[in-house]
Amino acid sequence: MLDNIQKGKLLIFSAPSGSGKTTLVKYIMGQIDTLLFSISATSRKIRSNEVDGLDYYFLSVEDFKKKIANNEFVEWEEVYKGRYYGSLKSEVERIRNQGLHVVFDVDVVGGVNIKKLYGDVALSIFVMPPSLAALKQRLLVRGTDNSDDIQTRLEKAEHELTYSNKFDMIIINDNLEHAKKESLELVKNFIKLN
Repeated sequence: MLDNIQKGKLLIFSAPSGSGKTTLVKYIMGQIDTLLFSISATSRKIRSNEVDGLDYYFLSVEDFKKKIANNEFVEWEEVYKGRYYGSLKSEVERIRNQGLHVVFDVDVVGGVNIKKLYGDVALSIFVMPPSLAALKQRLLVRGTDNSDDIQTRLEKAEHELTYSNKFDMIIINDNLEHAKKESLELVKNFIKLN
């Protein structure tokens, strides 16, 4: 019976930190029941509001490097020095083999790599902040990073914005309700859900 199930597609959301991609992903997943979130692995420390195996798979740097050596990721990146993020092959195939669509909330380099690997089976969406000043304000309001971390994120964001043209679609998140509607329509059309 499993042979009759068509493998799911991949939906890749990437953006600079604070652009609103996670908010958009959560919204879309609440609207379409055939989507399943690909939980990324990371070597960064767990935050007080996070749950291992739900928000991320939290690994030590050593364990993460072992999985890299064993070719267990569809993508991985050292996003910040000593801070690795990646998507496990086993997680992607587990979801796709159920006929569900895999949703990624990943760094821009990871998003580009997944798209290269899966081609037309994947839709890559870049969520663009309206400006760097707006992004800084969002990071300040979020309150999860100190001023040095915010500055690091802003410098990285400036570089990440140069990747936007490598994505299938760009959504400028200057109005959250509009961005939600636009994202939902893109996803529905891609997975042929109307």
